[in-house]
Amino acid sequence: MKRLLVLFVALTASMFAADVPKVTPAEAAKLVAEGKAVIVDVRESDEWAESGVAAPAVLLAKSEFDEGLIGEWKPFLEKNKDKQIITYCRRGGRATAVATELEKKGYKTAVAGSLKDWQDAGLPTRKAAEPAK
Repeated sequence: MKRLLVLFVALTASMFAADVPKVTPAEAAKLVAEGKAVIVDVRESDEWAESGVAAPAVLLAKSEFDEGLIGEWKPFLEKNKDKQIITYCRRGGRATAVATELEKKGYKTAVAGSLKDWQDAGLPTRKAAEPAK
């Protein structure tokens, strides 16, 4: 009985979660180039340094999002309130979590998967210390 209750709660919660659209990395790059969207890498700084980032990405860690929009999150959101915010991370889970919360706050969002998806699409990357292109 307890397992059925847990399953029911999980299914109910998923039904009410924001359904965040997914876009391909190529679609994300096009939207960013057209000025319609911004792409955000929500991984942590050590991950950025280790693997690099998508060339046009803004680097905003999910941990700072979770801690109450500290760091550059608030100014970024204010500046980009009229654009679609496309997130990515290592595997897509953190990106989906951030995009879901932003959807609840009224932002238009999408998830572009992972950095590997971006790289596999042949899209440009940069070192984290370099400015976004």
